[in-house]
Amino acid sequence: MQAVNIDVLGKSVLWCTFAITFVLGAVMQKTGFCSMGAVSDAFIMSSWDRMKQWFLAIGVAIIGFTLMSYAGLIDPLKSFYTGSKFLWLSTLVGSLLFGFGMVLASGCGSKTLVRIGGGNLKSVIVFLVLGLAAYMTMRGFLGVIRTNTLDSVFLSLATPQDLPSLLSGPIGIARSNLHLGLGLFIGLIFIAFALAKKSFWTFENLFAGIVVGVAICAIWWVSGNLGYVAEDPNTLEEVFLMTNSGRMESLSFVAPYAYSLDWLMMYSDTSKVLTLGIVAVIGMISGSALIALVTRSFRWESFRNTEDTANHLVGALLMGFGGVTALGCTVGQGLSGISTLSLSSFLALPGFILGAYLALLYLQFRLAPNPCN
Repeated sequence: MQAVNIDVLGKSVLWCTFAITFVLGAVMQKTGFCSMGAVSDAFIMSSWDRMKQWFLAIGVAIIGFTLMSYAGLIDPLKSFYTGSKFLWLSTLVGSLLFGFGMVLASGCGSKTLVRIGGGNLKSVIVFLVLGLAAYMTMRGFLGVIRTNTLDSVFLSLATPQDLPSLLSGPIGIARSNLHLGLGLFIGLIFIAFALAKKSFWTFENLFAGIVVGVAICAIWWVSGNLGYVAEDPNTLEEVFLMTNSGRMESLSFVAPYAYSLDWLMMYSDTSKVLTLGIVAVIGMISGSALIALVTRSFRWESFRNTEDTANHLVGALLMGFGGVTALGCTVGQGLSGISTLSLSSFLALPGFILGAYLALLYLQFRLAPNPCN
């Protein structure tokens, strides 16, 4: 067996992640790709373009993940999202809270990073508060509350919770073949919905959806193939290099906020190292900043008033708690997770949308004139 240089391979994982997320941040800055904006556009302006961008990205990500799995490039059962413990209540509550919070905070986790690159000081505060809330929900007192309440309600499944594993036995079709069929079918449904009307067929819309979907697949390959070592020379166990979970990961922007703050604060601690999630955060901000500077759209922006400040603080708290509780954000569960056909991701996706819709109703109520005045 050829010796594996863990250090060199780990650096390759990080550099590839930076390159992919740098491009992703630039594309999101240029095209305005945003899951929160997708819901608000549909609700307020009856414009479905950004929602279709999101759904196109989902379809591309599902098909890409499916084909890589079928080709043996990655193992779909070793992803972060395919455990047999189905935390349905945590997923539902967490996604609702995250969706509500991202509207108050003017964007989800990925959009916050893009806005930071564009000079938005409000998003810097959201980043800090979201990261602290996420850390407390993972390892602090909010984590104790979460595990003793929401996480105590779950279903123990006999198989991993992805649809091919759940349906393979009852249907009597080999899991890999069923995954191929389901993945292509479901992915094409999302793509067909996005492309149903030719008015959506603009370069910007297609470019945004395809690039985001491909980026999700690319990170799956980086963590699940490039960074996979069947036998670590140090532990003699399989390892997915530079991932915080120790499993195959793709993009998500809640827990990596917490890990980024931890790395910055504990930088002198040699046990704190850069990981795929932390580098993805850096890449997103850097790519967005470059486009903002080149296009001269970089602008310093701060809070308008006290209510605006309060909304962003509360929104960041809800996203930090909700994102960890739901095991991901609109990119984590709403793109990376759903590409694996995870049952929890299909529950989280409508939860994000419903939570955002309720928040928009709340803001409309706040802005409505008071008849008593």
